[in-house]
Amino acid sequence: MIGDIRETKECQLKDPMDLFHSGQIVKICAPMVRYSKLAFRTLVRKYSCDLCYTPMIVAADFVRSAKARDSEFTTNKGDHPLIVQFAAKEAQVLCDAARIICPFADGIDLNCGCPQRWAISEGYGACLINKPELVKDMVRHVRSQIDNPKFSVSIKIRIHEDLKRTVDLCQKAEAAGVSWITVHGRSIEERHQPVHYDAIKIIKQSMSIPVVANGDVKTLKDAENVHHLTEADGIMVARGLLANPAMFAGYEETPFQCIQDWVDIALEHGTPFTCFHHHLMYMMERITSKQEKKVFNVLSSTSAVLDYLNDHYGV
Repeated sequence: MIGDIRETKECQLKDPMDLFHSGQIVKICAPMVRYSKLAFRTLVRKYSCDLCYTPMIVAADFVRSAKARDSEFTTNKGDHPLIVQFAAKEAQVLCDAARIICPFADGIDLNCGCPQRWAISEGYGACLINKPELVKDMVRHVRSQIDNPKFSVSIKIRIHEDLKRTVDLCQKAEAAGVSWITVHGRSIEERHQPVHYDAIKIIKQSMSIPVVANGDVKTLKDAENVHHLTEADGIMVARGLLANPAMFAGYEETPFQCIQDWVDIALEHGTPFTCFHHHLMYMMERITSKQEKKVFNVLSSTSAVLDYLNDHYGV
């Protein structure tokens, strides 16, 4: 919320590219609708996550409405490096959004991967992989209008059936000045099919900028395997981090300390009950019995959840 952001004027913005030059795999929390908000980003940063994305924000709404800005975007001093992901289909609208966000975040990402029908019908998300000239234009516009050279401009894509088209898209984006490209290794039609890690490797070998691999990473071991399979510079995780926010720190399942940390952070941030509860449902999925889930998942207030955690887990 931009009201909340003013204190971050003093915050130390970071150059996300420094992470990619560190020689380590960059561990990244994906943009997740409803979930990758400030409180959750604060939690995963405690557990070795290097770079966090906001949920996808529709750039046109963000530019047009102060109300949208306040409800869609909150940050604080510790929330860096931070990438704000936008859905956009016009270069100038994306630039205007980038300009507003520039003092408070370390970069923007253009969503070219969301396969949801509403996004595609609006001209957002994954349909952009079929418009390489438009993507190139959007990247170039932001590059030319934001005068902070450390402010990153990245894109997140899905792959084409014909991989030559994907490589062409990536090379055009690179020529326009894109900082890095995140590749979700599935096509628009694919949902739960195996991820094409071989495709990510081919894309990586065709580029001289960093490439981030995304798709089906559930543990730190998975992240290391995908790094070896694809040669990607970073690994982006969505559902794996929801299930285990301590994943990047090497935990096989969510440790109780992480649940305690979530309770403390969520209460401190005034997280709405539904979001607070849903995160706990994901985090406790692997460590609770069917019977316990039946009880826990229907609790309907913060106090009921806190009592349950205290009684059963001493949290």
